[in-house]
Amino acid sequence: MSVPVKPTDIQDPEYFHKVVDCQYACPAHTPVPEYIRLIAAGRYTEAYLINWESNVFPGVLGRTCDRPCEPACRRGRVEEEPVAICRLKRVAADFKEDVNHILPKGPFPPNGKKIALIGGGPASLTVARDLAPLGYEIHLYDDQPAGGGMMRSQIPAFRLPEEVLNEEVNYILDMGIHTQFKTYVSSMKEILDKDYDAVFVGTGAPKGNDLDKLPGRWDDPDKVHIGITWLASVAFEHTHKIGKKVIVLGGGNTAMDCCRTARRLGGEDVKVVVRSPFEDMKASPWEIEDAQMEDIPILNNHNPKAFVTSEGKLQGMLFEKVQARYDDNGKRTLVPTGEEVFIAADDVLVAIGQGNAFPWIERDLGLEFNQWELPRLDARTLQSTRPDVFFGGDAALGPKNVITAVAQGHEAAISIDLYCRGKDVHDRPAPRTNLAQQKMGLHEWIYDSAVVPDLRYKVPHADKKLTLQDRKKEVELGFDLEQAYREAERCLNCDVQTVFSEPKCIECDACVDICPTSCISFVTNGDEADLRTRLVAPANQLDQDLYVSKPLPTTRVMVKDENVCLHCGLCAERCPTAAWDMQKYLYNTAKAAPLWKQEEVV
Repeated sequence: MSVPVKPTDIQDPEYFHKVVDCQYACPAHTPVPEYIRLIAAGRYTEAYLINWESNVFPGVLGRTCDRPCEPACRRGRVEEEPVAICRLKRVAADFKEDVNHILPKGPFPPNGKKIALIGGGPASLTVARDLAPLGYEIHLYDDQPAGGGMMRSQIPAFRLPEEVLNEEVNYILDMGIHTQFKTYVSSMKEILDKDYDAVFVGTGAPKGNDLDKLPGRWDDPDKVHIGITWLASVAFEHTHKIGKKVIVLGGGNTAMDCCRTARRLGGEDVKVVVRSPFEDMKASPWEIEDAQMEDIPILNNHNPKAFVTSEGKLQGMLFEKVQARYDDNGKRTLVPTGEEVFIAADDVLVAIGQGNAFPWIERDLGLEFNQWELPRLDARTLQSTRPDVFFGGDAALGPKNVITAVAQGHEAAISIDLYCRGKDVHDRPAPRTNLAQQKMGLHEWIYDSAVVPDLRYKVPHADKKLTLQDRKKEVELGFDLEQAYREAERCLNCDVQTVFSEPKCIECDACVDICPTSCISFVTNGDEADLRTRLVAPANQLDQDLYVSKPLPTTRVMVKDENVCLHCGLCAERCPTAAWDMQKYLYNTAKAAPLWKQEEVV
């Protein structure tokens, strides 16, 4: 017997949140369409503040984010490429006014609690920003000379200028954070003995993987460098040059940063050598493209066999060519072809991944670690097996990216605040939501609702002849204001929701006729699998929900496939009884302390 689909509960805060695909895909759930509309309206400061509340580092992320939002963008369903969400974030940062007078400033009234933050990266800085306004005394420890963690040591300056990083780090440190830079924490026990009310560990994933068992690895060790360590050495001005012939091992973003940095430090013949096929590389497509634009070849399907030396000096590396084969489950096996290749090199940069390292945490403190030497955590609260110690960022669940570290910093701050107040850390605060009408007259909307074809705009780059001579010269120039406006107008406003009112509907099907994507149907209800096949256009994307009404007078139900809706508003414009309405859904994840009221920003 079929079970009819229940009417959709649009009061559930997660229902419309999921429909805003870009925001839903963002680990920090930044209100993407909201800030893009503000950019289109020339309100760059407000756009920046909306970003800053959610993702903390708009200027940094507008240049370096891994962009999980963009594959989710609805524009990518009607055109080849999504909206340039990431680079529009940079627009807000580049063209904002001075915001120092708007941001929270310490000192704040103390609440008598002290928190230690180990590590000065994005996760720890987010915890500091979220907890300081509540009166916590925050002590931040880091072995680097300034805040930023691996944003400072491992993202090259030609991608992230130092002044951009300093500005956004200092917004947080100026909130009254007690900093202890150039301080390596060698003992968790010593920290715990200082009577902190809670400790947050945000030390990243500082251990670069090596090929220490490969023949010849230690014959000329000064010419074989661990990628992340070498990038840090360059960033802190300890390394200024490299040999003319350079091999970079690895296919991730660190490898792309290594090869491009090597080109700027004297590498004339720089090659990236990868075990996997090109399509399996872990680096972001735009990072690969930027490397190739700088004349850096990528050699795929080469498995390293040995470092080749002569009289104790590195000559190059020996590789065997492999072929990727996949079983029915998609598992890959690299099969040798029998062909070997020698590639000459003066230096080798090893960028084949990184991991966590906690030699400074004693194992008799109640902190448990798993078989991978990662801390055992509650993935939601980020609380460890010792209740007063929390983790976040790469130190928590393994290497990911800056935006994930920020998201975990928000969650950890909530947990720390609940713990310090004697509350249940699982009793999480609800998100702040608002659903507001967008009408401006009978059939006009506050936002630009028209959907027009428009291809993605390219971000201008500086002249390669100049950038390759100066490792600190930023390659991407960012959008100018006209480009920013045009790119922002590509956004389909998927946070403006189609809200249906059953009592007003006369079942005339006018909305069905005018819908450009055939996403609206009026049908007899049934179980979901069957219902999806009986719509005007079958709804085959199972991970996107159906919007189902209560039964109408004819006993039919309205069913809308949220997956293909363009939020164009034509259904609401055509409806003779205003059964459809366009309402903007604003969703903000909960923070430990609200920084301001939303109406103060927009």
